[in-house]
Amino acid sequence: MKRKVMMFAAAVLGTGVLLSGMSNTGTAHASGVATPNYEVKWYLDPAIVLNSDHKLKSDVLSEFGMPSTVEKMNVEYLDSNDLDLNNEGWEVRIRKMESDGDEDFELTYKKRYPIVNGNLQAALDEAAADGFDADEEDYEAQVDWGYSTQTLSFSNDKDEEKSGYDGMELPDADDSRDMAVDRLPGKMEDLNSDDWAKDILKDAHIYGPVSAKRSIGQWNGEKLYIEVWEIKKASGSGYDYIVEASFKEDDAAVASTKRDALKNELISKGWFLPQDGLKTSLILERY
Repeated sequence: MKRKVMMFAAAVLGTGVLLSGMSNTGTAHASGVATPNYEVKWYLDPAIVLNSDHKLKSDVLSEFGMPSTVEKMNVEYLDSNDLDLNNEGWEVRIRKMESDGDEDFELTYKKRYPIVNGNLQAALDEAAADGFDADEEDYEAQVDWGYSTQTLSFSNDKDEEKSGYDGMELPDADDSRDMAVDRLPGKMEDLNSDDWAKDILKDAHIYGPVSAKRSIGQWNGEKLYIEVWEIKKASGSGYDYIVEASFKEDDAAVASTKRDALKNELISKGWFLPQDGLKTSLILERY
């Protein structure tokens, strides 16, 4: 098992504190920091919402107007055996989505900043000092809002073509490393000493592949996603299943109101699982 991930998570907070931390961002935007959107994420209890074949039950699909068909995805992460990139707040991911006529691989380079005690302003200021400010056009700013934590993230997404792969197949280790190095963004190239990130990616361990299935529906005027992730057990035999519901919203106050409403609905159905995000940390620990 790989070294346990150094998590970039905020301290446990109440909803009121989280919202109060976001409420001062209107002033902050005028000073030149980035303007994030918000992705709300809640977890569902897999023992309750999944059938024996690990697919969403019909009552869950019906509740959110979701079809029986799903969109498949395969994901892997690249880092050193000691997770040096993750420990600097960076993730490098390669993903293949099941889309008609789309053979590209999706590369994502993501930088994370913890939001401590609901203080989004402090995280935005820290990010701006690193060049992730209002003038940054290559990265999308987002607040990932989970059960009791928030993280400010900046994602640089790139599409990459590579022949020789079919369907949902991810590139092999050598091609994955080459892709990650070839498309390395400037902010990672400049990280620490010369070629530090590049050298890590040239010899990177591949954390994956990990499979997931996404269902898409509607809830309260929002596009709602429910993803079922199949992650190898710590023992190496069999899988754990993680079920995550999420939606995106541009306005902090609206995100907060709808976040509470979705939580209450999930609780009323008996589906709610009170825990924070685990996907990436489990993948980096177990693969």
